[in-house]
Amino acid sequence: MGVSLTLVAAAERALLTRLILLSLAASLATIALKTVAWRLTGSVGLLSDAIESVVNFVAAAGALVAIRWASRPSDEEHMYGHEKAEYFAAGIEGFLIIAAAASIAVAAAGRLVHPASIDQVGVGLAVSAIASGVNLAVGLALIRVGRGHRSIALEADGRHLLTDVVTSVGVIVGVAIVAITGWRVLDPLIALAVAANIVLTGVTLIRRSGGGLMDRVLPDVEQNAVRAALAPFAAEGIGFHALRTRRSGRRSFVSVHVLVPGDWSVQEGHRVLERVELAVRQAVPGTTVFTHLEPVEDPASLADTELDRV
Repeated sequence: MGVSLTLVAAAERALLTRLILLSLAASLATIALKTVAWRLTGSVGLLSDAIESVVNFVAAAGALVAIRWASRPSDEEHMYGHEKAEYFAAGIEGFLIIAAAASIAVAAAGRLVHPASIDQVGVGLAVSAIASGVNLAVGLALIRVGRGHRSIALEADGRHLLTDVVTSVGVIVGVAIVAITGWRVLDPLIALAVAANIVLTGVTLIRRSGGGLMDRVLPDVEQNAVRAALAPFAAEGIGFHALRTRRSGRRSFVSVHVLVPGDWSVQEGHRVLERVELAVRQAVPGTTVFTHLEPVEDPASLADTELDRV
């Protein structure tokens, strides 16, 4: 059993690593394409788009390190695993996004003061559109696999790519309007809008990362699934309290006290705990379950519900 689980973990790690490498390759391709688009047109809006792709590359590199670290098995110093490493990657990516937004804002402010014309719009926008298509395909793949494997770093990288696609579409439309109307001031305004959107994405990633590091409870859907798994045991006279949940990267943790008749044998109690833990693991895959057996008749059992026992 231990060998098979190790093989599954290794296969999962290899899959996530390949996808991050794909993200890195996509980022390099879009950096090159968007830089060409910017150089052809001289548009600060397209420059802002290229800068965001540089952040994509740095973020994907950080996600690669985090995923490989988070996939390592538990050891003597980290007995609960290394999954929280992914939260650090997501948090760092959030700060990088905000830094990119600041650089875009500086460039846009300069162009607001000194407006300039843009050239070769058709070719430049076509190149930028190709880059956006690459990001769209890779981003959707990262989000799908990230959700399936409960990888916040992979999902965050995918969402960042999709954010890049949305902003790129806005930039392309805006630059086209500038070329048609001659409103030069619109170009830096587009760049500032891109910067604002990037800041929002960065703040969201930082908040999500902080929530994971602070042991936030499982989402409502998963908590309800845990309660539904425990409910059938009530018909057998088995009670529960002190239910606690938390998420750590791709792993979930659930702990609960199980109340049974005091005259049960150790064997009977053990069988029930095995069934309870199996039911919870089946309800929420990827969950580590801790149970504590208590006699329902003992007043001390009913008082034992807080995190710190008095």
